[in-house]
Amino acid sequence: MNRTRMILVIGVAILLALLASVGVYKFLSERSRVAEQARLQTVGIVVAVVDIPVGGKIDANQVAVSAWPKANYPKDSFPDLNAVVGRVARRDFLRGEPVVESKLVPREKGSGLLSLLLPQGMRAFSVRVNEVVGVGGFIVPDSRVDVLVTILPPGGKERISKIVLENIQVIAAGQAVEQKDNKPVTVNTVTLSVTPEEAERLALASNEGIIQLVMRNFMDTDNVVTVGATKARLLSAYRPSGSTESEGKSRSRSPRRAVRKSQPPPPPAVKRYTVEVLRGNKRSEEKFTE
Repeated sequence: MNRTRMILVIGVAILLALLASVGVYKFLSERSRVAEQARLQTVGIVVAVVDIPVGGKIDANQVAVSAWPKANYPKDSFPDLNAVVGRVARRDFLRGEPVVESKLVPREKGSGLLSLLLPQGMRAFSVRVNEVVGVGGFIVPDSRVDVLVTILPPGGKERISKIVLENIQVIAAGQAVEQKDNKPVTVNTVTLSVTPEEAERLALASNEGIIQLVMRNFMDTDNVVTVGATKARLLSAYRPSGSTESEGKSRSRSPRRAVRKSQPPPPPAVKRYTVEVLRGNKRSEEKFTE
């Protein structure tokens, strides 16, 4: 009896072990199938494992191959590390960002980074600045500025201040072509990205007058047409509206005319009295004044 019970217990244990083995096998098989399916839906591309600054030369410790969804990976990315090691970054790369060809300096151009930052058809124009012209050192690469010139017009007798260029991109401040932080830094030159026509106007303005840079909001892209500021227009802003020179003279003379036209005080009123006098059967009135 005991032997039969022992055989039964051993049989149940073997059956449970077989069921557990089958369950583990199915679980591992399913995981392998899912992993294989995920592998087939991804592709390995080179990504940055640290922040890479613009102008930096990429080394093997800054990049690695990582799985990326096949449906939306960048088409100009690289599957091999050797394809990017030694290349120069044309734009900043953030950690985890795919390394793409459009953000790298072409292989045949190992120098001249500033010229590569210029958009097609634009020119780089450097202007000399000081702390005032450079807006207290807050003008950094990628800032947007207006160029204001103070100049004496041809045949004119007074100088005029006028905005001549608007919404101009700063591509370099001094020797820096990227924005490190927002701390004010005094630089000697600021390089602007301008069209050929704007470069001609900027050259004339910097040689014939005094230029100043005016920072503007990144979102403000509207061009504003102004008439310019002269000394007369500047001072007229402090004149009361509707006032003229003749009105000012009349107001200054009015108190004096009021004094000349003032009248002497009127004489005191004369008191008059009437007295009735009776003499017998005669009656008369006598008038007196005081």
